[in-house]
Amino acid sequence: MLPFAGGARAQQAVTLDEISVTSPSPVQAVRPVQAPPSAASSVGGIGLLPVVTDTFSPVTVVTRDQIGRDQPRTLGDALFDRPGISASTYAPGAASRPIIRGLDNARVRIQENGIVNGGVSDLGEDHAVPVNPLVSDRLEVIRGPATLRYGSGAIGGVVSAENNRVPTFIPANGVTGQVTTGYTSVDNGRLGAATVDAGKDGIAVHADGFKTAADSYAIPGGIQRNSYNASEGGSVGISAIGERGFVGVAFSHYNALYAIPGGEAEQARTRLTPNQDRVISRGEYRPLDGPFEVIRYWAGYSVYRHDEIGIGEDGREGQQAIFKNREAEVRVEAQHVPVFTSLGKLTGAVGVQADRRVINTQLESFLPRTDSRANAVYLFEELEVVPGTRLQAAGRIEGDRLRSTAVQFPADYLPVEGEDPLRYPLTRRFAPKSASFGLLQDLPLGFVGSVTGSYVERAPTGYELFSQGPHDATATFEIGDPRLRLERARTVEASIRHAVGPLRFEATGFYTRYTGFIYKRLTGLLCDDDFASCGAGDELRQVVYSQQNATFYGAELIGQYDAIPVGNGFFGIEGQFDSVRAKFDDGTNVPRIPPYRIGGGVYLRAEGWFARVNLLHAFAQNRVAPNETPTPGYDDLRAELSYTKPLDPAVYGMSEVTLGLQGRNLLDADIRNAASFKKDEILLPGRNVRLFLTARF
Repeated sequence: MLPFAGGARAQQAVTLDEISVTSPSPVQAVRPVQAPPSAASSVGGIGLLPVVTDTFSPVTVVTRDQIGRDQPRTLGDALFDRPGISASTYAPGAASRPIIRGLDNARVRIQENGIVNGGVSDLGEDHAVPVNPLVSDRLEVIRGPATLRYGSGAIGGVVSAENNRVPTFIPANGVTGQVTTGYTSVDNGRLGAATVDAGKDGIAVHADGFKTAADSYAIPGGIQRNSYNASEGGSVGISAIGERGFVGVAFSHYNALYAIPGGEAEQARTRLTPNQDRVISRGEYRPLDGPFEVIRYWAGYSVYRHDEIGIGEDGREGQQAIFKNREAEVRVEAQHVPVFTSLGKLTGAVGVQADRRVINTQLESFLPRTDSRANAVYLFEELEVVPGTRLQAAGRIEGDRLRSTAVQFPADYLPVEGEDPLRYPLTRRFAPKSASFGLLQDLPLGFVGSVTGSYVERAPTGYELFSQGPHDATATFEIGDPRLRLERARTVEASIRHAVGPLRFEATGFYTRYTGFIYKRLTGLLCDDDFASCGAGDELRQVVYSQQNATFYGAELIGQYDAIPVGNGFFGIEGQFDSVRAKFDDGTNVPRIPPYRIGGGVYLRAEGWFARVNLLHAFAQNRVAPNETPTPGYDDLRAELSYTKPLDPAVYGMSEVTLGLQGRNLLDADIRNAASFKKDEILLPGRNVRLFLTARF
């Protein structure tokens, strides 16, 4: 749980409702199923930094209120400026996948309500994540040993979009919901989203929908051509809720169209059309007696497809590639009753997880049909030695099987005249094992400290093993290595956090040693649409999945301080800093690592008003990999002014309304993202002013 409040020194101090953070651990407090707090209680806490203090590793939380003010169209947009987090920004506003501590794709699991998102965003930076944050209640980013709960594909972290698509409560007044809309000047962007929850007599229902559209966005001095996008979707769900738990199911649909700016993709007018249907179910049962106090399950199945459309080599416009993905996942967890030992109270949970994924690609695609399966069992145990001192230990073992067609390329990745590379069917099996430990300690003056250590093994993915051809949208010719070994990571992390009173603060330092780190290596060769052209082509950069030892280390800090009471609120200051350094044992740098960033500003929160001015500075990234170019730094000046008004639902039909303006990149600076494949070809959006309106009922 997350207690946080305004300054405790004045009568105007506010105390916010607790936020339940459920993703980091299967060991959770067992509570009756009930409605969340009324949205009207959020007025005094607008703009407060949420700091989670009861988890063994720091958890970044983006609240529903913050989502309503930022109105992000992608998860990358929502998280781009959070300490320790960046994004791919391949197609800003459309295809932007979160990057955590310099790690992306196969090492960052993206999920919604505990189930993997089911798209193909990990296969290529040009692929969108089929999750729209506009209908989320909150976003959680989990790092450290908590990721053992979800598998080796979360070795770098987990991004979890949490919402009520499978209803878990019956609203106190029978119905509750939210409507939000907004407009952005930089791209003529329009959006709208709505969520509704209702219930009675043990039955709860949920419905949501969203629609967004934007033209090609403005950059300093012009327009970033071929950067338009649009998306729409929604969900319906129903649950039966009783005194001992609940069970429910939901269906959701996602549909989008977006263009890829920069380079060959822009010239070919490349655009993608992701489409996904998804069914998820979840439930919870609390027995009256027996060894387990609660049993929970999550299950999901998704069908995804996108076409890559543009002008081909023949000069005609049409389908250039097709990607299909079918994915199913089931997870069951049983939390045992507390055991009182001579050392303290022991709580824990055991879980099992099963996944299957089948990827099919057609036309100019780089991956043959690939079938991946994984089964796992994991255990979390927590020991409260004395009040305020907790220990955690966790372990996981998986069985992974990947089956596809492999290719034996020449060692120099250059074609041999008159010979085609050998193709052969291949099945690879792996048994990744992981373990972690942690200490969580209450400290004087309301501070909480933690120290964690983990050992994690990750099996290579299908595309890291079996890629073998052109990827038009990313302008790359991708080559996998069917001989890749397990990737191993040893991490030590320490943090200190403070969540109550006038100071909200967290600082974290980490060190990770990788054995057999898998990465995309630019060879310096150019190809056309087949391997025979490599070395003589001029369109696609040849990328080879390679493996060597690496070291990552860095720090993350963010804080707010309510300095001066103003009315029923405060004037305060805030600041942030993050860094990640990543290099291989041979002294070269890991490619596409985000730069160091530092920022800060002031805010005023009083009488329903919230105002903020903040500057984020990104340093130049000159520590680059071979065949990678340096990236200049930038300054992003941001500002916001909003007003939130509680209302009488009986009179207005709403409980609260928020209206505001938000500015980004107000200096109209040239912003290039060092972590993006497109950094030399595109700029991120220029000066932007957003008008937003949110009504809750």
